[in-house]
Amino acid sequence: MELRLDGKRAVITAGAAGIGRVTLQTMVAAGAKAVTCDVDQAAIDRLRGEIPTVPAIVADAAEPADIDRLFALANEQLGGLDILINNAGIAGPTAPIEEIAPDEWRRTIEVNLTSQYLCARRAVPLLRAAGGGSIVNLSSAAGRFGYPLRTPYAASKWAVVGLSKSLAIELGRDQIRVNAICPGMVEGERIDKVIRAKAEARGVPFEEMREAYLEKSSMRQSIPPQDVAHMILFLCSDAGRLVSGQVIGVDANVEYLR
Repeated sequence: MELRLDGKRAVITAGAAGIGRVTLQTMVAAGAKAVTCDVDQAAIDRLRGEIPTVPAIVADAAEPADIDRLFALANEQLGGLDILINNAGIAGPTAPIEEIAPDEWRRTIEVNLTSQYLCARRAVPLLRAAGGGSIVNLSSAAGRFGYPLRTPYAASKWAVVGLSKSLAIELGRDQIRVNAICPGMVEGERIDKVIRAKAEARGVPFEEMREAYLEKSSMRQSIPPQDVAHMILFLCSDAGRLVSGQVIGVDANVEYLR
């Protein structure tokens, strides 16, 4: 089965690197038109060189004014909206709760959760006008388990699940489907930083901690970002037209987090 998004219009946050970049490439290859943003100017510059047909701006997804600019760009360039991919997120601090500064806590919640609210409130009127559509929110395996030393991250990702399930009910009669994706140990620079920080906090070598992360999944595998992008593509395509309110793990079956 070939999954296509011909003529679909999409906004993807943090689309210049990691899962967002691979998802953007996958959706454009499937026929979608898209706009994106990222906080990293260098990443935006690289993306513009690789996919010059995708309008991209430097923006902080946790800032309301930046999201207003992003959706103004989407209206101007796309003339409407069919898909929202809430991908922006940060790892947050790795530390015991008493050592986490309030600013670190707030920033993690703002980027991982509040950004999704900011985008949804701008996207929903456009999706209604289009007769329906798809919202995919990025949560995490940490949205299903307790995660010691990563409390702001886990709290924000659990909240994304609640947001997604609530919006799926709220928007269902508008034919707007809402789902959450829970990636596991996605390969790339970001997870390496997370593992290194946890290794330092626990006082163990990086490779030992990496193996410990792999041990948490039944299949003992890390996740290529393309696998996450393929699930997002399915949910946004006609093949996923009746899938809503779901929390879907792309994680080789993570069993626990410690």
